[in-house]
Amino acid sequence: MNKDKVRYYREFTDDFETCPDQEFELGADYEYIRDGFFSKLKSALIYSAAVVFGTPFCRLFLHVRYKNRRVLKAAKGEGYFIYANHTQPVGDVFIPALAALPKRIYVVVSPANYTLPVIGKILPFLGALPISSSPSGMRSFTEAVGRRIDEKKVVTIYPEAHVWEYYTEIRPFSDASFRYPVKLSSPVFSQTVTYQKRRFSKKPRTTVYIDGPFYADETLPKREQSRDLRDRVYACMKERSKESNCQYIVYEKVKD
Repeated sequence: MNKDKVRYYREFTDDFETCPDQEFELGADYEYIRDGFFSKLKSALIYSAAVVFGTPFCRLFLHVRYKNRRVLKAAKGEGYFIYANHTQPVGDVFIPALAALPKRIYVVVSPANYTLPVIGKILPFLGALPISSSPSGMRSFTEAVGRRIDEKKVVTIYPEAHVWEYYTEIRPFSDASFRYPVKLSSPVFSQTVTYQKRRFSKKPRTTVYIDGPFYADETLPKREQSRDLRDRVYACMKERSKESNCQYIVYEKVKD
């Protein structure tokens, strides 16, 4: 086994991809929705450029193939949520965007990403929705999520939170983020990234499975709706993750 391809962890919350300032926080007055003409134009141009770049990157570098993408047509006339496993530092910017075309996606991110060189400056125009730590900031964040869904766009959430590159299982995640589709009565789709051996390369093929739509069970109390929705999405992703048949990077738990 190539030791360069082994990563050791203690908890599923361990972070292997760090930003220059992991503790960075946005101000409570952060502008989530920028309605000015030039802001919209800049956003459209940057997002379009990202899609143009992301297409060959995903096809040629990550060898991405989509399976069951047709299910997204069930929500063609409305906004929806995509919940995905977090396994590509760069690819996770593009994989859901290409899956959702022609709809535009907005991605829930950590504020720490704003400290990344170059990319941090354009995140607001790419469609980043940074989580806030302040009550007023969270209100603005929640309103922005609702606004994008009302606009029939796609909100993408990585509930595992941390990137584990080429990880082939699904890490535990909470039901906290599932309160948004419950509150908005919006459909949810799961996106499970899996990895398969390639005949003439050590680098695996990336097969992306889309499943859904999942809807909140409105016969349950609101809190239980979030938990139930999370459990169904998690179970589906766990089952799809069995389609991986190789480990390009091996993750081993440290024994105390």
